[in-house]
Amino acid sequence: MRITAAGLALLIAAGHCAFASHNDVMEGNPASPVKVLIYGDLQGSDCARLRILLDQKILPRYGSKVAFVHRDFPLGKHDWAVPAAIAARWVYEQSNELGIIVRREILSEQDSITSHNLKQWLVDFAYRNHLDPKGIVDSISDPRLGALVNQDRQSAVARGVSRAPTVFVGGQSFVETIIYDDLARALDVALAK
Repeated sequence: MRITAAGLALLIAAGHCAFASHNDVMEGNPASPVKVLIYGDLQGSDCARLRILLDQKILPRYGSKVAFVHRDFPLGKHDWAVPAAIAARWVYEQSNELGIIVRREILSEQDSITSHNLKQWLVDFAYRNHLDPKGIVDSISDPRLGALVNQDRQSAVARGVSRAPTVFVGGQSFVETIIYDDLARALDVALAK
């Protein structure tokens, strides 16, 4: 069965995010019926704070019970968010684990990354993690990977997303400043269903 992006948006909006695309960046328990959909921007400071919250509180408590689906929503005001998202997709295709690690590192080091040094940052990441440095740089201009990032962006716009991060748990959304207690409460409700 083929589902269009608009159809997917309707299913998710109705709280039926019981599946994920093979193109999705996921962590946690991919077999879980509870899926958390996260639209993020690798250059966004609120997204960096969400990553810390995920690593320190959410994943330790819910990682074995919930699938966390990451979708790219690079904001127009950020000059290197799109190429970073595209390169992160390439890394994820090489290794799911490294795909999460590259996102975590970009978010934690975003204050030192610029549009001028992004490629060197990616090359350094590739060397540290035994990836092809030329491959990671070349990925930035890969039209297939660019289309995946654009597809994520279009699905976000179809859902009415305009800020990052935006997190969906069932039919409930959390935007920009994510409070642990609120998100945990929504996850507990979703898991109880």
